[in-house]
Amino acid sequence: MLAEDRCKKILDILDSMGSVTVQQLMDELDTSESTIRRDLVAMDKKGYLTKVHGGAIVNNTNIHTQDEKVINRLKKNRNEKEQIARYAASLIVDNDFVYIDAGTTTAVMIDYITAKNVVFVTNSLTNAKRISDRGYTVYILGGEFKSTTEAIVGDEAVVTLDKYNFTKGFWGANGITVKNGFTTPEIKEAMVKKKSMENSKEKYVLADDSKFSQVSSIKFADFEDAVIITNALNNDKYKKYQNIKEV
Repeated sequence: MLAEDRCKKILDILDSMGSVTVQQLMDELDTSESTIRRDLVAMDKKGYLTKVHGGAIVNNTNIHTQDEKVINRLKKNRNEKEQIARYAASLIVDNDFVYIDAGTTTAVMIDYITAKNVVFVTNSLTNAKRISDRGYTVYILGGEFKSTTEAIVGDEAVVTLDKYNFTKGFWGANGITVKNGFTTPEIKEAMVKKKSMENSKEKYVLADDSKFSQVSSIKFADFEDAVIITNALNNDKYKKYQNIKEV
């Protein structure tokens, strides 16, 4: 096996397991210990992984436990969010019944929606106003207001979602990995994301490439549960997955 092929295989294994030992790689790749150790040293220097005693771990394995304020997130990766939002909006067709999650990228997509007779449900006060200003019918969930993300969260919001069955839904995520799925820092918000996703026929997560290989405290869906709309990925290890749409 060529060195390049071994490196890709090592990254695939790490992505699914989070960490791996030299012995596991020897068995999996049918390769000598010295070769595996050389590969790990080289990949560590290139920033592909973090070499530890006896093996390696995925880079960026810190778990994020707090949300960043909306006003700060709005300024980040603006061009990428515009590209993602424009494509996401094009997926909405006449007479759809759509759930739009609170978030900066989901907020941007509202400006690009052109379909007619669409009805929306959201857990975001900001998104609700933008949707209404566009002339659409919009319903907002009841529940606890979370100022950091400007979202309605908690048990009451989850109960409200019980009566809805959406044709499409669009969500944001703080972190995305194959192993940990889609994650967010706060459990009350995760509950709303999880329930709304369960009640949607077509599921789309809008996330720029900075969200990949990041992990937050609470998982709300498995990696394969939704189509991920993103910009051009710098990380080649995700390009093989068919549920990723680069725009």
